[in-house]
Amino acid sequence: MTTKKRLGTVFFYGVAILLAVIALIPFLWMISTSFKSRGALMSIPIEWIPENPTWDAYIKVFSKFPFAKTIANSLFISVSYTAITLLSSAMAAFAFAKLRFTGSRVIFGGYLATMMIPTQVTMIPLFVIMTKLGLKDSYASVIMPSIFRPFAIFLLVQQMRTIPEDLLAAARIDGAGVFQVFRKIALPLCIPSLATLSITTFMESWNDYLWPLLMLGDKDKMTLPIALSTLNGQYGTEYNVLMAGSLVSMVPIIVIYIIAQRQFKSGMMAGGIKG
Repeated sequence: MTTKKRLGTVFFYGVAILLAVIALIPFLWMISTSFKSRGALMSIPIEWIPENPTWDAYIKVFSKFPFAKTIANSLFISVSYTAITLLSSAMAAFAFAKLRFTGSRVIFGGYLATMMIPTQVTMIPLFVIMTKLGLKDSYASVIMPSIFRPFAIFLLVQQMRTIPEDLLAAARIDGAGVFQVFRKIALPLCIPSLATLSITTFMESWNDYLWPLLMLGDKDKMTLPIALSTLNGQYGTEYNVLMAGSLVSMVPIIVIYIIAQRQFKSGMMAGGIKG
């Protein structure tokens, strides 16, 4: 390796490390703040490392309101939302990618066109529909929109188009039906993309604030983002409690990403393949 290449490599990794440190500073500040007492929050000079770390903020966030219940609500909604998205999107993607039917390209193009419509535009008519169906203040009103996910379908179509037709034809010759081919061949070959989609969908549902706020008026069904918003007072905010709650809310997403990170990376690469 020449001196020029070595200097380029050192420069690249130096910049990458610097950017990583800058990105980590807010996260490290959250951790530091969550272990501070209320009096240490505004101390001068700033305590980057708490002199007297305490768990009071974590204890308070669970005692202030049924925080554990809101976590359970968010888990139920996010897991259900993700599962329905994966199933419905995988079935639609398989139909668009591997089944031949009249108007498939037009319908698929229509699906993709809906991605250009802002969510805020469809929110009011969707709210009216859910209200007329009597689903307001129910988990179903938050979960049901997961049935129609154009981006998820687009991502899986790219993956399924890479599956060799000969493989599917061989399965049909052996007597496999459409659903058997879908379940035993197409789905296993799409695991990387499904892992990517599951992480991004779970994260989106877990962090969603506006739609659950509109649909879930019952406090017993309150989700975690709504609960965290209540920690912001009109005249003051206990930032140590807010940071403690925010850190707790990040745990499920971090755990899921650690478990599926290899498949996530493979799925991101597979999703960029043109059909």
